[in-house]
Amino acid sequence: DECHNFIKVLLQQNDDTLFVCGTNAFNPSCRTYKTDTLDALGEEISGMARCPYDAKHANVALFADGKLYSATVTDFLAIDAVIYRSLGDSPTLRTVKHDSKWLKEPYFVQAVDYGDFIYFFFREIAMEYNSMGKVVFPRVARVCKNDRGGSQRVLEKQWTSFLKARLNCSIPGDSHFYFNILQAVTDVIRINGRDVVMATFSTPFNSIPGSAVCAYDMADIATAFTGRFKEQKSPESTWTPVPEEKVPKPRPGCCAGTTSAEKYKVSNEFPDDTLNFIKMHPLMDEAVPSIANRPWFLKTMVRYRLTRIAVDNAAGPYRNYTVVFLGSERGIILKFLAKISNGFLNDSLFLEELSIYNPEKCSVDGVDDKRIISMQIDSRSHSLFVAFTSCVVKVPLSRCERHGKCKKSCIASRDPYCGWVSEDSCLEITSTKWPFEQDVEQGNTDGLGDCQNSFVALNGHSTSSLSTVQPKDPPEPTDKRDPYMAVPSQTQHEST
Repeated sequence: DECHNFIKVLLQQNDDTLFVCGTNAFNPSCRTYKTDTLDALGEEISGMARCPYDAKHANVALFADGKLYSATVTDFLAIDAVIYRSLGDSPTLRTVKHDSKWLKEPYFVQAVDYGDFIYFFFREIAMEYNSMGKVVFPRVARVCKNDRGGSQRVLEKQWTSFLKARLNCSIPGDSHFYFNILQAVTDVIRINGRDVVMATFSTPFNSIPGSAVCAYDMADIATAFTGRFKEQKSPESTWTPVPEEKVPKPRPGCCAGTTSAEKYKVSNEFPDDTLNFIKMHPLMDEAVPSIANRPWFLKTMVRYRLTRIAVDNAAGPYRNYTVVFLGSERGIILKFLAKISNGFLNDSLFLEELSIYNPEKCSVDGVDDKRIISMQIDSRSHSLFVAFTSCVVKVPLSRCERHGKCKKSCIASRDPYCGWVSEDSCLEITSTKWPFEQDVEQGNTDGLGDCQNSFVALNGHSTSSLSTVQPKDPPEPTDKRDPYMAVPSQTQHEST
């Protein structure tokens, strides 16, 4: 089975072209296709440093300004990890080869194009804790888009702007409890006027089971890269901050033509002192703090860990709410309303739990087969596409019909997708064209009668007692089609 051509890179290169890379039986290759017809364009090119050799190896890739940025491994044994830029009109660049200060057995999770930089999110063995064995830390690294490499003497054909910092997702206290296994990261999303990324973390498998979701402001990430550098003066010494007076000018890691490097138009004009410093000091001293300095969501001592995250930051008929979907290794999805106060994303409201894995439709029923490996929201179809190893499942974002004809249940659910329409229907609300009732902020059910043969969500409040009669059979959906559609996942075996 390992000798198939597993597709590991599938990107929209431009409006007319798809860029596809596959493992090609441990000989990775890439090719472009016409978007409308899927006809092949041109010849195959090598997938080395663009696609891993083995489908089990993690990788990320994106196009920015016509250039391909990829993070993967360049060899069969996965020894040489690399962050790489190719194609386009800029020089090919990579991270320093076989240097554990730059990358140490990384597991790449996400790449993000933001401003003047490309950001890479990954987890790796922390060299600064090498004396304690293999301690894994979550990281964010960045490179400048206009980086053209170093001089012929230092960092030639290598990044001059590569910096990395730890991501702090922990429970505060006298002794912080850290979630270090980074599992998934969103793209940059706009929430309440702030650009943020949200990430899922878990504990190691030899620890108590637990998961957390932390949110990070992109401004805080940028601040971390302007802070102090970290160094180890000798193999036996501890890692300490670099004194500011020892940092050369222009500041290592900045982009040519900006800030302190304004007089240097291209990076290969940087002085050797700056280039040598960044080669030896890619790690920042301070970690990136999460928003509110604590997890946005926390779940411990449960039978599964969270693996994926998808965010709809324009939920509801007025597109003014944020709903978060969290996928797990057991095929279960948790749905939350993100609550914002004082400008901060600082609380969550549980909406519902969905068990979506169907062994009959997905053809297999192993424990690993239930692990959610990807989730993507499609606003046009109001659906969540969920990928497993053997199939892709289409799930509706809302299940308003489960409230039946019970207005109290509909209002108390506080689901921004659902609203009470006319006299007897809880329906999905996609626009404000027709009148509807909902109370996402409070879920106030005062004055609403109890319901029989229906359940009442407990997210709202009422001065009266709530009747919670669970039906033996759920109400029939208004759409008679199966809302959970599964498609066998066969494209991973197709040749490029």
